[in-house]
Amino acid sequence: MEFGAKGLPDWVPGSVRLYLEHTEMGLSMRRLAQRSGCHASTVMRQIRKLENRRDDRLVDEALKRLCGQYASAVRAGFPQRETQKECQMTVRKTTACTLPNEARLTAEALRILPRLCETTAVLAVAAEMEKAVVVREDDSGNSTRTAVVDRGIAEAMALKDWIDCTDPGRISRYHITAEGRAALTRLMAQAETRAQAGFAEAPAGFAMAPGDREVFDPASVRSSTRRNRYNAAESPMMLLARRKDREGNPFLSADLVAAGERLREDFELSRMEALPDRDGTGQGPETARERVANALRDLGPGLGDVALRCCCYLEGLETAEKRMGWSARSGKIVLRIALQRLKMHYDSLGDTAAMIG
Repeated sequence: MEFGAKGLPDWVPGSVRLYLEHTEMGLSMRRLAQRSGCHASTVMRQIRKLENRRDDRLVDEALKRLCGQYASAVRAGFPQRETQKECQMTVRKTTACTLPNEARLTAEALRILPRLCETTAVLAVAAEMEKAVVVREDDSGNSTRTAVVDRGIAEAMALKDWIDCTDPGRISRYHITAEGRAALTRLMAQAETRAQAGFAEAPAGFAMAPGDREVFDPASVRSSTRRNRYNAAESPMMLLARRKDREGNPFLSADLVAAGERLREDFELSRMEALPDRDGTGQGPETARERVANALRDLGPGLGDVALRCCCYLEGLETAEKRMGWSARSGKIVLRIALQRLKMHYDSLGDTAAMIG
């Protein structure tokens, strides 16, 4: 019998499976083409494209890890294969991180890809680090870290053509691709469909209370099916941060933006099934929900409402003003006060308020 690419994550593209069967099992391109129902030249192009992409650090490391997983399945059916030794030697050279399963890749993609859609955002990957970071530059050239990504997640995204290395080096920089933006749209639609089907009778996680206030309910945050009203490339807070005051200074300073990003990160993490480790000890989404609830409780009515709307729901200021019954152009002032108060809240917590990583 022939050995398929068993033992591999479901998200692995078909072209990668063909590549492994050709390079690790020695199956000819003609034989693979017959099995796939396509022309041998098509298989050849897919295999050559992957081989050329091995100059990309993340793609190369992902293929090495897949080779190791493939070798484990090969041992079960073909213990005599010499290629197993080669695969085992290859996988021992890689770092300790592992490639994700389908569910975890989907959850992390919904967290990371929106960040990469933001203006000037890149994924920075250092050769010696097991984590990658999403950073974004402001108009002054200052960089802000907006997310931390496990190395295995970054490798999977590169292998699926969701990100592309535009600046290789000791610290390589990746941008989101057209395929990545299309994948984000598809995954968001699928997530919303699942939420609507699974929680059709469940109470809203962020229900409207009397007075049209937003109420954060930590117990049912994942049941919320509310969609963010924003363009991922420019969140409401970042649009405001790009504005200048009368003295020509940014309307929102970098530390206020960081406070808003911290609240947004906890909000996003609270909606996930599992979270990356903060300090190696591990944590659950309940912890993130509690942090969001504590922050909004500290801000109180009004300030907490605008922070939840603009930082978490990414609702536009004009929309927030109308829903809150405020006068036009007052929202930006209230949001700045809320972020100042939010910064004080996180400052009082010390190092425990740092973003993940």
